[in-house]
Amino acid sequence: MGVPRSATIALAALFAGTLLPARAEPVRGEPGMPLRTAAVEPDAVAPSAAPAVPGAAESAKPTTPDEAVGVPAEGGPKAETPPASAPDSAAAPASPSDPRAAAIFNRLADTAPLLGRLTTKDREAIRAFYALGAFQPVWFSEGAYNPAAKAAVARLAAAGEDGLDARAYPVPKPPGSADDLAAIADADLKLSAAVALYARDARGGRVNLASISRLITPSLDLPTADSVLTAVVAAGPEAGSVLQRYNPRQPGYLALKARLGALRGPAEPSASGPSKPLKLAPGPMLKVGMRDPRVPALRQHLDIEARAPGTLDHGPGEPDLYDAHVAKAVSAFQRTRGLPATGNLNAQTVMALAGVETTRHASADEAALVVNMERWRWLPADLGPDYVLVNVPEYRLRVVREGRVRDETRVIVGKTESPTPLFSGMMEYAVVNPSWYVPPSILKTMLPKIAAYGGKTWGGYEVVRRGGHVSLRQPPGEKNALGFVKFMFPNNHAVYLHDTPNRSLFGRNDRALSHGCVRVDDPFRFADAVLSEAWTSERLKKLIGKGERTIRLDEKLPVHLAYFTAYVDDSGSYRTLPDIYGYDAPMRAALGLPGGGGPAIARAPKAPSEPPRRTAEMPRPKPKVRHVARPTARAEAAPIYADPDPWAPRQAPVSRGWW
Repeated sequence: MGVPRSATIALAALFAGTLLPARAEPVRGEPGMPLRTAAVEPDAVAPSAAPAVPGAAESAKPTTPDEAVGVPAEGGPKAETPPASAPDSAAAPASPSDPRAAAIFNRLADTAPLLGRLTTKDREAIRAFYALGAFQPVWFSEGAYNPAAKAAVARLAAAGEDGLDARAYPVPKPPGSADDLAAIADADLKLSAAVALYARDARGGRVNLASISRLITPSLDLPTADSVLTAVVAAGPEAGSVLQRYNPRQPGYLALKARLGALRGPAEPSASGPSKPLKLAPGPMLKVGMRDPRVPALRQHLDIEARAPGTLDHGPGEPDLYDAHVAKAVSAFQRTRGLPATGNLNAQTVMALAGVETTRHASADEAALVVNMERWRWLPADLGPDYVLVNVPEYRLRVVREGRVRDETRVIVGKTESPTPLFSGMMEYAVVNPSWYVPPSILKTMLPKIAAYGGKTWGGYEVVRRGGHVSLRQPPGEKNALGFVKFMFPNNHAVYLHDTPNRSLFGRNDRALSHGCVRVDDPFRFADAVLSEAWTSERLKKLIGKGERTIRLDEKLPVHLAYFTAYVDDSGSYRTLPDIYGYDAPMRAALGLPGGGGPAIARAPKAPSEPPRRTAEMPRPKPKVRHVARPTARAEAAPIYADPDPWAPRQAPVSRGWW
C-alpha cells in the first residue's frame, strides 16, 4: 500500500527540518535497515511529482523523463544539478546528530552528481525517500552490503538479460572500512540512484520517443525514484525479484527475451572459472590445432589438464597444443564476459583474461531483439484479459478475449508519408452508416471556392456552414470513405478503425496505403468480436442504409497500436517484418546498437508469408439491456476527420491539439 504524496512531504519536512528531535533514533530491525513505509508493488506504482523537500533544489519547470541514450532531447531534462543555495533569510535545515545520518544528509547537499542520467526531479525524490528514514543508510550493515543490496546488485549486473545495458547502472564498491561514513553514504546513495534509474528504464524511460517520431505517443508509466526504493528496499533478499518486475511480463516480451538469452549464451560465470587476471604475452590469434607457448599458462588458468589425455587411437596431447578442450574452456569464458563465444583466443579475449574491460558489440540479430523488446515497454504493464492489438508492420489485427486470441484479420495502415500513430486508447463505441468529413489538410485548398459558392452540395458532398466555418460532409453509403462502420477510441491523433469501400486492397501484401487510420477487413466480423452478444453481424447488416447509428460498448475495450518488426509467433517461430516507417535505425542509434542512424524506410518490401486467419470458439460478452441502437445526437456538431480514400494523396495528417 503506497504512502500518500502529502504524507511523504510532511514526513520529509519533519525529518529534514528543524523539527527533527536532537537525538531521535529510527526504529529498525538491524543496523543500517531503518523501518520505512510499506512496500509498493511495481504494478501499483503511479508516476507523480516528486515532493519538495527542504534543502533540495526546486526547478523552475517540471522535468520530464530522462534524455534519450545517444539521442538527447531538445530542451529535455538535464543531468542532476546541485541544490540551489537557500537565501540568507531562509533557515537551512539542521544536519542530523547521528553520524551515519549526517553523512547521508551532507552527501545529498553536496554538488557532486550521483549518476550522470539522474535528473534533478529524481534526486529530490531520493532525498524525500531518505528523509522518511531519518537519512539512515539502506544498503549497508556494519560497513558491508546487506541482503537487499546484494540482491539488487545482482539484478543490475544481469540487466543485459532484459536488453538493458548494465554499464548504465554502475555499482559502487563498498568502502574498505565500516568507519568511513562518508564513503558509505556516497556508495549508498549511488546504489539507490542506479536502482531508481534501472526501474525507470525498464518501464520505457531510456529513449526520447519524440526523437524517433512525434507520432509515437504511448502513456509511459514511469515510476518515481522514491516509490521504487520503497518497494525494493523493503523486499530484503527478494529485492532483485522486485526490481526485475519493472520489466514487461507479457508472453511476447518473454519470448524475445528467451531468444536473446539463447543467442548470447549463458552469462553466469562457472564456479570453476578464473578468479584472478592472467596476462599473456603478445601473439597471434589461436585456433584449434595450433601450437603456442602461451597455451600451458592458459591451461593452468582455466583449470584444464596440462595435456589432453591419451585414448586407444591417439596418444596424449602436447601442453602447448590449442586443442578442443582448451577451445571449449575459452568459449565458456568468453560467454561470461559477453564476448562472441568463438573459442578462438583473440585480442578481445586476451584483454578480458587480463581483467581489462572490453566493449561488447551486439550482432544485428541481437539489435533487432533488443529494439523490439524496448517497444514492449511502450505498452501498459498489464494488457488485461480483453484488448485489441494492431501490429502495424504486420498489417494485422488481433482481438484477445479472456487472454486468448478470439479473432484476427488483415488491416490497412498508414502510408510512409502519413504513418499510423503508435499509442494505446480505449474503444468506446461503434458507428454504423458513418458520415465522413473532409480533413482540414485537404479542405484548406478548396475553401476559397467553397466560401464563394452558395449551394448546399459540392460534387456529391454536403456543404456544412457553421459559425463562419465551412466543411464538407460525405453522407453515409457504400461509397463512403469509412465504409459501413467505424470503431471509435477517442485520441489526440483523430484516428480510428473503420471499414473501406476499396476492399480489394486487402489482397495486397504491402498494405501501407491509408492516411493514418486503420482499415479493417470484414468489419462486421470484427464487430462480432468486440460488441456484445446482442449485436450480431446479421443485426448490424440490417441497419445499413437506415441512417447513422451509434452503438456503445458495454465496457471500454483497450486498443493498442504497436510496432513490432520482430516477434515470436504462436507456433514458436521467430519472424521478422519490413520496417515500413524506418523506425528501427534511429531506435538502434538511441540504444547504442549497431545499425543505428537516420530513418531508413523500407522500400518495396518483400511480401511476408501471412498466417491464415483464425478464430477461437469463445462465448461472446453478454448484452446489457441499457445498450440499444439509437441515432447519433449532434452528428454534425462534432465532425471526425477520417481517412480520405476518394481523394488524391495529400500531406501527412494534422493532429488536432497535440503539437
